[in-house]
Amino acid sequence: MEKIYDITVAGHICLDIIPEFPDTGIREISALFKPGKLIRVEGAKISTGGPVSNTGIALSKLGLNVAFMARVGDDYFGKLVIDLLNRQGYAAGISIAQSNRTSYSVAIAPPGIDRIFLHDSGANDFFSSANLNEEIIHQSKIFHFGYPPIMATCYENEGAELFQIFKIAKSAGVVTSLDMALPDPNSDSGKTSWQKILTKVLPYVDIFLPSIEEVYFMLDQQKYFEIKEQAGDSDIIEFIHPNDYQRLAQKCLDMGCKIVALKTAYRGYYILTNKITSNDIPVLSDSKNWSYRELWCPAFRVERIASATGSGDSSIAGFLAALVKGYPVEKVLKYANCVGHQNLHELDAVSGIKNWEETTASLEQNKLEMIDMPLEKFGWQLNNDFKVWTSSRNKHF
Repeated sequence: MEKIYDITVAGHICLDIIPEFPDTGIREISALFKPGKLIRVEGAKISTGGPVSNTGIALSKLGLNVAFMARVGDDYFGKLVIDLLNRQGYAAGISIAQSNRTSYSVAIAPPGIDRIFLHDSGANDFFSSANLNEEIIHQSKIFHFGYPPIMATCYENEGAELFQIFKIAKSAGVVTSLDMALPDPNSDSGKTSWQKILTKVLPYVDIFLPSIEEVYFMLDQQKYFEIKEQAGDSDIIEFIHPNDYQRLAQKCLDMGCKIVALKTAYRGYYILTNKITSNDIPVLSDSKNWSYRELWCPAFRVERIASATGSGDSSIAGFLAALVKGYPVEKVLKYANCVGHQNLHELDAVSGIKNWEETTASLEQNKLEMIDMPLEKFGWQLNNDFKVWTSSRNKHF
């Protein structure tokens, strides 16, 4: 079947409402939010949110032909979501459920304070393999799915529906990609065995794109909580040893996926791959370039972050766009970091994303400063051509 769409992006969708907070200098959430206090805000951004929107619209802005696949309710929010998506791609894959309400989030993101979300999962909790439009999937080069940990049907029964979703996508002959979300440890999702779910699902996943914190929680929960306690109020990223990236990524490869790319916030992207042939991932222009690689690409410095909402989703758009366009893995990581960097300059998840030409120009003209990340003491070497760190396990020459 003809591949009409570069990528179908499926999974979690919601309507995001993002009030804009003036910068008062307050940096503690408890000092800002107190009972009975009137908090002055300015304008509000209203946009679609979740990976179907954040990754999908960013891919569209980067020039790719995108199809959207998700579930919304038969309500005003649902109509607004579909209208906004139709402006960016092909939304015929959106299912409308009369029995559900559309998911929405209110993002509380004051300057200098980590964001807080008020979230109603709504129709996302009922998304299943029955909501897949298999004709659209067959017409796509890549099927990307996002956020199963906050979609109840996808993690119930040890991930039986998530397994079915990827089995259907893989049988359609497309390249499959999976993004995650960090569950609340006290929720049903947080209490489920994600190691069991991933053991079932990852043999049907070609590209696995979780954050380091997500994969740590899912595959080594006891040690994850120990590190969280050690970190206290500090960022847990500072307390995760580089060797843990390799250890956890290798677990994922052993479960069956071919590429593991870990989002690591201001530390950029870490990637580990197995042997890859042209039959494994047909969209790659040079499968040898992607085989047996272990690389770490530092993120780009941002002077002032407007909001980090959807930055990981945006970076995945940069990753998948560059991959589809045939770039080598070293440049794919650069594009991932660049598009994630663009996201940080706006309150919502997609307004800051540039087109492909502008994104490429900012990389080629060296306009972006990379964050210093000395890895020599851990046995890594800096590739001066790409400014990407390589490990002793990296087999590409």
